[in-house]
Amino acid sequence: MAFKPLHDRVLVRRIEEDTKTKGGIIIPDTAKEKPQQGEVIAIGSGSKSEDGKVTPLDVKAGDTILFGKWSGSEVTIDGEELLIMKESDILGVIA
Repeated sequence: MAFKPLHDRVLVRRIEEDTKTKGGIIIPDTAKEKPQQGEVIAIGSGSKSEDGKVTPLDVKAGDTILFGKWSGSEVTIDGEELLIMKESDILGVIA
């Protein structure tokens, strides 16, 4: 994939959750919520301050992150559904 986000934006692939509960009940597609976890695919160069200095992002490609329910913009790149969001929409990195 030849896509690089600009500035403080991050390209994220959602991580699909299990379709079964711990008790073995299968959750239908209509009852599922969109996952709020994802894998960082690509990052921008960082945000620029007023004096022109670039502050690098805290996340890197390959990180597993947690983000808000309505964060980011959904895009399709190379036939794959991905999210583009600002780094400020990311709630944290899952270790």
